[in-house]
Amino acid sequence: MKKGLFICLMLAVAGAYAQTKKNGGSIASRTIPFDDRWLFIKDSISDAEQVSYDDHKWRKVDLPHDWSIEDLPNQKPGEIIGPFDKNAVGSSPTGFTDGGTGWYRKRFVLGKESQDKLVSIDFDGVYMNSDVWLNGHHLGNHPYGYTPFYYDLTAYLNPAGQENLLAVRVRNVGKTSRWYSGSGIYRHVWLTVTNPVRVAPWGVYITTGSVSKNNAAIAVKSAISNKQNEQNGFNLVTTVIDPQSHTATQVQKKLVLQRDTTITDSQTINIPHPVLWSVENPHLYKAITEVKRGDKIVDRVETSFGIRTVHVDVAGGLTLNGKRVLLKGGCMHHDDGPLGSAAVDRAEERKIELLKQNGFNAIRTSHNPPSRQLLDACDRLGMLVIDEAFDCWERGKNPEDYHLYFDKWWKKDLDAMLLRDRNHPSVIFWSIGNEVNERADSSGLRITGQLAAEVHRLDPTRPVTEAICHFWDHPGYKWDTTARAYAKLDVGGYNYQLNEYENDHQKYPERIMMGTESYPMAALENWNMVEKHPYILGDFVWTAVDYIGEASIGHTTVDSTHKNRFFLGWPWYDAWCGDIDLIGNKKPQSWYRDVVWRNRPIAMAVRKTIPKGMVENVSGWGWPNESQSWTWPGMDGQQMIVRVFSRAPLVRLLLNGKVIGEQKIDAGSITAVFELAYQPGRLTAENIENGKATGTIVFTTAGAPKRILLKADRVNIKNSRNDMSYVMVSVVDDKNQLVPCAEIPVHFAISGAGKLAAVGNANPTDLASFQSPERKTFEGKCLAIVRPKGKAGKIVLKASAEGLVPAMITINTR
Repeated sequence: MKKGLFICLMLAVAGAYAQTKKNGGSIASRTIPFDDRWLFIKDSISDAEQVSYDDHKWRKVDLPHDWSIEDLPNQKPGEIIGPFDKNAVGSSPTGFTDGGTGWYRKRFVLGKESQDKLVSIDFDGVYMNSDVWLNGHHLGNHPYGYTPFYYDLTAYLNPAGQENLLAVRVRNVGKTSRWYSGSGIYRHVWLTVTNPVRVAPWGVYITTGSVSKNNAAIAVKSAISNKQNEQNGFNLVTTVIDPQSHTATQVQKKLVLQRDTTITDSQTINIPHPVLWSVENPHLYKAITEVKRGDKIVDRVETSFGIRTVHVDVAGGLTLNGKRVLLKGGCMHHDDGPLGSAAVDRAEERKIELLKQNGFNAIRTSHNPPSRQLLDACDRLGMLVIDEAFDCWERGKNPEDYHLYFDKWWKKDLDAMLLRDRNHPSVIFWSIGNEVNERADSSGLRITGQLAAEVHRLDPTRPVTEAICHFWDHPGYKWDTTARAYAKLDVGGYNYQLNEYENDHQKYPERIMMGTESYPMAALENWNMVEKHPYILGDFVWTAVDYIGEASIGHTTVDSTHKNRFFLGWPWYDAWCGDIDLIGNKKPQSWYRDVVWRNRPIAMAVRKTIPKGMVENVSGWGWPNESQSWTWPGMDGQQMIVRVFSRAPLVRLLLNGKVIGEQKIDAGSITAVFELAYQPGRLTAENIENGKATGTIVFTTAGAPKRILLKADRVNIKNSRNDMSYVMVSVVDDKNQLVPCAEIPVHFAISGAGKLAAVGNANPTDLASFQSPERKTFEGKCLAIVRPKGKAGKIVLKASAEGLVPAMITINTR
């Protein structure tokens, strides 16, 4: 190891635990990020856990890290392109990406301040089947790729000032997933140093009791562990900070501790004039939990929480703070598009921002616990969450998936999710499973009862649900076979069972329901049910955002047959079923959903007519091949189909100021269909109400590609590696109007205080590197993701393409 790097690591870790004066006492900084300066190799080597192993040729990486999104070696046109391998074990379900075995190693030195302390390593998520060693000692194995876990390092640490070696082996081998999982230490890692008397991991639990305008009673349970002989003289102090950063209240009490035990102490705290957390106004409080001995702070933990009441029943539906909320929901997998599964904070936050901007107020974390950073974003931005635990139980869906570990690990993994996530005000449901094979069998009913009981034990404040589908995997089973499973749940999750809602309500009038998955093209019918019946809490479309894997399930084809395949195979890598595409733009179904949800008065879509003798095959998760464009080069005089979406009784269509026609919209529909010959110009759709034009939408034909336009979601960002700027790249004409048919390679050059983290477009079949400084536009757009290097300064991104005026943008880091 190089001497300079050794000194740097020693200063970074030892310095992080330097004593700091705080509130009249001294306390070490408790937890620090442990993400940088890891060494990595993708290889199934042995003995890499040994301190003496030679790793000087390994690659340096920072976490979070996903090796499956990186370019593969031995690139071969048509077979191995970027991270995609035509012969990948996972094939279409994992988007033709590879897993395998990888190793990570990190050296670190603790200073004298860590002596007589407890030291732990905390992993937010490793996919999957990880083994961890410290200085050659095996700390443990953790199979599940989506739950956090930690190990106590104390017994195996070298004395202060001496180097320690942490090694992690990750095995994503075989068919482990039905979607793109990514591979590696893809979430954050933390190092925690505490005194022997401390707040236990995930040891603070805050719930809201009675709430009025004048007061909120909150209950705070704090788990305090003691690993030393001293038992007396300790106090528990809890301080509540309001959303304006003022102290709202403070309470304290004496602790009675015993050696090698953990006690749970309860405090009831009254908060005057509470500010409530809601979707519209997500106000957050902070609880500071301190263990003190005299004036000395022995341990200190901060917990964010929100004050809100949630209630569900058949008659009133879901109420948040006494107000009914209809769940405008979307399911979402955990990947971040061009970044793969690497859970960089800003990437997680941006997903939630995009969904809020497009009308969603709820997500379902299909089919696993999400990152903490995603839930933090939901708390800050006001997004409700179904927090889901498992995709399978004892019976697997793939040979090497979680079913191999369920019997031994379900309680540990479920507890990890519950204990970590139960203070998030955004989380309003716990889901214990998705479309599990044994959902209505005797074994499944046993497991349902066990899981639900464990959830209620650790968090009795939230309802338990499970996503249940029809019995495609059990021919002969009738839908009513689900009754015993639903009886064990607080809220019944219905996957694609729109036609069963009203029937089931007649048979089981006390059952509360929600659509935990639904088809995009059934958006209106599902939403009509939600608006009509309070016992149906909401609807969650599959999916809110496009994702890698389950490649092509949202496809649409035009051919001479009526056959519709589930997977179309290579070169599809993207599911293509999201309302939002892989780089963050609206797709046609999102515009339709805007009208369904009454968020937009009118929307419009255009498509070519289907040739005679041909048939359009739209998959269950697909959408007709239409776009929000009136730019169709070479189509002059050919017939086009225009669909107008509106809740007005009458709509009018105009082309270049001339009325093409008017149509009444039938009851139960929001769609009017027009057919007309294409000619360039201005296509306008209008709502007509009481004889007057109200809502209007206009498409204008774009000219020839002229220049590149760069637009960043933010031009001022933090210098942290956890922040990023998403730069949307558009090919525009001489009037700066998007040219939606442009598919042009764009080249990037970056300089200054940042680097190009990834590039991408929304084309579900465009296999290419996400890390090369070049990407072809799709529907006129592609994306460049800029990430700081960790220092303040300016980042300059330049984009160029043959025949186009180039563009430049400056991102400021601070």
